[in-house]
Amino acid sequence: MRQAGRLAGWLSLPALLLLCIPFVTLLHETPWGHFRLAWRDDNAIAVSLGLGLLALCLVILIGLPVAWWLAWATGRKRLIAELLVMVPLLTPPLSMGILLVSAWGPYGLFGQWLSQVGMTLVNNPAAFVLAQLYGALPYFIVVARSAFSTVPKTILEAGQTLGAGGWQRFRYLALPMAMPGLASAFALAWVRAVGEFGIVMIFAYFPQGIPVKLYTNLQNDGVDSVYTLLWLLLIVTLPLPMICMALSRRAQVNQL
Repeated sequence: MRQAGRLAGWLSLPALLLLCIPFVTLLHETPWGHFRLAWRDDNAIAVSLGLGLLALCLVILIGLPVAWWLAWATGRKRLIAELLVMVPLLTPPLSMGILLVSAWGPYGLFGQWLSQVGMTLVNNPAAFVLAQLYGALPYFIVVARSAFSTVPKTILEAGQTLGAGGWQRFRYLALPMAMPGLASAFALAWVRAVGEFGIVMIFAYFPQGIPVKLYTNLQNDGVDSVYTLLWLLLIVTLPLPMICMALSRRAQVNQL
């Protein structure tokens, strides 16, 4: 076993080195001598943080019930629901952006209904949040569903036998036991929401968040102009997954 583990460690080196190369390059190429934001980069950071937090709250609010139901549902209804979740998850972001314009744009089926009440969902904060929602929600549901599936059914049945209602079983039994996996779902949803580019680029180019601002800076001023904002994007997106991973590991150790 020890020799097999040592061999696996050596075979892991190519993949690990491959993953490290872009970040080592970032450290080397960043112009530390004039490390400053470009014009309106601060506005892009505010947009991504503020609307990203709103999108994350909405993802959790509407995604948790779906994940919980999928974890225990059976039959044809579950299959249909899983397809409804997987299709947008597997659809390329640019294609999803075009579909959102077709559906929610001013000339789309649902967009025309909104126009009748004086609302639009293109190139405004509401469209930005909706684009983030479509980018993050399917991933959150899939990971959260897997987290709820790890909860032993016997514990929930024991709670029911002791008189606990459905909400009580969810709140005091399922939610704490699934929290390590749910932490990963929260983190993934945050990264997907803040880092979403393809859907936002097509459906909600304005207000510009960090990913779209990175693209416009790159087009206008070249690669040297994007490193500062790129660092800030990493600072915004990476800490939450790292913290959730650490808490998940700690919870798993405590359960053992």
